[in-house]
This record gives sequence, C-alpha cells and structure tokens, in this order.
Amino acid sequence: MRPHALVALLLAPSAVLAQRPAFRVEETTIADVHAAMRAHRLTCRALVQAYLDRIAAYDKKGPAINALVTVNPAALSVADSLDRRFAREGLTGPLHCVPMIVKDNFETADLQTTAGSLALQGWRPPQDATMVARIRAAGAIVLAKSNMAEWAFTPYETVSSILPGYTKNPYALDRVTAGSSGGTAAAVAASLGEVGLGTDTGNSIRGPSSFQALVGIRSTMGLTSRAGVVPLSAVADIAGPMARTVADAVAVFDVVAGADPADSVTVGARRERDYRAFLTPGGLKGARIGVLRQAYERPSADSAVLRVFAHALDELRAAGAVVVDPARVDSLDAILRRSGGCNRFKYDLERYLAARAPNAPVKTVDDVLRSRRFHPTVELRLRNAQGATEPPETSAGCRSYEGARAELRTAVLAMMDSLKLDALVYPTWSNPPRLIGDLNTPAGDNSQIFSPMTGFPAVTVPMGWTPNATGAGALPAGMTFFGRPWTEGPLFRLVYGYEQATHHRRPPASAPGLGAR
Repeated sequence: MRPHALVALLLAPSAVLAQRPAFRVEETTIADVHAAMRAHRLTCRALVQAYLDRIAAYDKKGPAINALVTVNPAALSVADSLDRRFAREGLTGPLHCVPMIVKDNFETADLQTTAGSLALQGWRPPQDATMVARIRAAGAIVLAKSNMAEWAFTPYETVSSILPGYTKNPYALDRVTAGSSGGTAAAVAASLGEVGLGTDTGNSIRGPSSFQALVGIRSTMGLTSRAGVVPLSAVADIAGPMARTVADAVAVFDVVAGADPADSVTVGARRERDYRAFLTPGGLKGARIGVLRQAYERPSADSAVLRVFAHALDELRAAGAVVVDPARVDSLDAILRRSGGCNRFKYDLERYLAARAPNAPVKTVDDVLRSRRFHPTVELRLRNAQGATEPPETSAGCRSYEGARAELRTAVLAMMDSLKLDALVYPTWSNPPRLIGDLNTPAGDNSQIFSPMTGFPAVTVPMGWTPNATGAGALPAGMTFFGRPWTEGPLFRLVYGYEQATHHRRPPASAPGLGAR
C-alpha cells in the first residue's frame, strides 16, 4: 500500500466524522446514540461534551433550571476510556456511554452524596449504590448528581439546603418540578443528560416525570435494589429510571432490576429475562384497562387535566384497548381508616448511617438538628421524626399500617381479577404544576396510596398538555399505568403501545439546541 493511501485510511473515520453534521443530543435516545457510534458519526467524548455544553448553558445560566448539584469532573476521562474500548471491542454494554443524571441520595464513591442536605455536604461513601454500580458496569457514565427535595421529604417541590434556590420546571420556569426527584426530571427533560435515576417513596419518580413529560418507573417492591440509597421509609422506598422515552426507561430498568444480597427485600425478585422484549407494536390491542377513579376524583381536580385524561382514554380505545370504567375498590375507605400512622424515617435513617460509621458525617436525626445544616422547610419534619419513640417493629401504628397494606393488596387483586383487567389507569396528578413557592392551591398528587401501599408496579407516561394560565406554552400531564406484582413486562408493553400511538412528548422551549439560541 502506498504511504499516502495508508495515511488516508487511518484518518478516514475522523475525517468522515468531521464532514458529517454534528450529532444533536436534544431528545436523542440510547438507540440513536449507539447507531451513531457504530456508524462512526459520534464518539463518547463528543456526546459527553455536548451534554456538558448544555449544562453550562442552561443549568446555572440562561433559564437557570438549577437541576444539578455536582457535575462529574472525570466524565470526559471516562468517555475517553470508553472510546478506546469501543475501538477495540465495540459497545461495552447496553448502556455504553450513556450520560446519566443520578439523584443525590444514591451513593457514589467518586462524588459527594448529600440527600439534599448540608449536613452531608462533602460526604463520599466508600462504594457505589447497587444501581449505580450496575449502570456503570453496563457502560453508563454518571454525568451529574441532581438536586432533590431535602431528605426526599416532599412530593411538591424541589428545594434543598445543598443548592441555593428552587429547581425550575423547564416547561414553565415559574413552576415547580414536583418532588423529590425533581432535579433528575428537569435535567433529563431539558436534555442535560440522556436518562436518569430517581427514587420514589410515595410519588417521587412518577410525580416529577409527569410534570416534565417523562416516563418514570416504580417497580414491584423487591424487584429493584435500594442498597446504597439514603432511606426515607424502608417499606415504601423504590429506586428506578426516568427517561424521555419508554424504550430508554426500559433499557435502564433491564440493567438495574434483579436480586441484590445487599437489600434483603429483593431475595425473591422475579425478573424477566429481557424487559426490552416487551416493547412490541400494537401492545394495547385487546388489553382490558380499568379506570381507577378513586385515585383522582376529588372536588379540587383541575378540569383541564380531567379533559386531557378523558382524551387519553379515547386514545386507549382507538389503539385497541377495552376500557372498563369505573374499576372500584369498594373497601378502600375502610382500609385507609384502619391504616394508622407509621413514621419510620428516624429509625431507617439512623440504621443506614450506623452501617456507614465512621464514614458518615452525622449519625442521628438529632445530629442533623443540632448542626442547623438543613433548609428551614424541613425542620418540622425532622423534629417530628426525632419524636418517634418506638421502632417500627414494635410500633402499634406501624403494625396497623402493615395490616392495611395487606388488605389493600388483596382487595386490588380481587377487583382486577373480577374485571379481568390487565392494568388500571389514572392521571398521575389531578392538577397542573403549581407556581414555585405556592403551597396553597391544590397539589393534585394521586400517587401516594395505590402503588406505595400495595408494593405493586406503576409507570407514568406523557398523556398530553394543559394550558399555562400564567404564561406562554403548555404544561405536561402524565397518566399512570398500575398493575399486578411482577408484571413490569406486560405493563411496559401497554405503556409502549400508548406512547407509540400518541407521541405526546415534546421538548421544553427554555432549553433549545445550542445552535438555535
């Protein structure tokens, strides 16, 4: 071979890359990224740099979405190592070079983990949370840690002491992101990262996903590990993915789901071999879907949200589903009256911190209170937690709550069996996102009862848009698909079928492509 020909051959991939249009990361998918890499149109470094550029332009500047606490300073170095591996062996895993936004209550050995609190500022745990370790083993890059409602206390807004100011909804910068995984949701919605991880005790994956036109997955209790996640309530905490598409959320879920010896609740995990296999066309045809009006019908429900949901039911029918309306748990009110009160936070957090001694900077809720290193909005919650005097194992309120949970599981399954239902649906919120700082108008959170109390899976998906009464643009609304335990695969088929029939997702105007500014 002639010398100049050899030089041309060696330079060909980079030359081709330079000649083609720049890869656009806004609204891209994992499949898009991997296809571009296989075609030598994109390197991992270029992808990561594009997201870093968007973070620099939009997180603290421009619209100042304020979604991120820490950006990984090693992200480009990790990207370079993945490019070298790709040159040798191709894609290194199903999440090869996927830049991920991780909520700041997941342990990361190389980045601080704060749960939104100054009381944990600078703390680096000795190891990654199980989910973080699994996504990294699959090739993902932890691009940044995201803001959250401090200690994951509130589903209504994303504000903490670790980061000044509120996280803003990129669809309307004067609106809340919901909580507590609002930082992850805002960052993924604004394409500051490819996909994200959040946690959900009562609402905190599904609520922010609904408010930011994302897909959010809360799994069956015991299918996904919480090991290495700062707890709120061990009987209800779930960790999982948040993404712009069903396919991306399921790709992450397929990596993280499964048993983990470090989380005893997962001992009996029943996972599918490949959840991605359920993403098939026409997934709604013949499905029987019940309308769970008890989840959302209340006098304060917003009429615009209800109209969007009614239209979503028509869309389900048009896609081939049989809609059963209503589907009712007749004993619900009686069960809830017997549920009792159970505040586990003090005991669950202190057990978690004790397991990390002497590495953890605080050991007790009392330590946090004495430090004064917390946002004023959480002081009452901390003091209420401090006042708990009985461990959950001996608390009468907690025993009553566990009894109610068992009753509700039985009642939901009996109702679904009697109506031969594949899933239940309801609006994830009954009201649009509130204005930042407004805690008086109706919130509309519909997610606190059915999935958290039963431990059954729930997935939210964009269902449409409501008018913004105080500004330009429209506000996202989401619909929850709720199913039997261990039926994530069939739920994904239904949700994917709805997404593909409707395509309600759209990007926020506040964070356009950088070339369009």
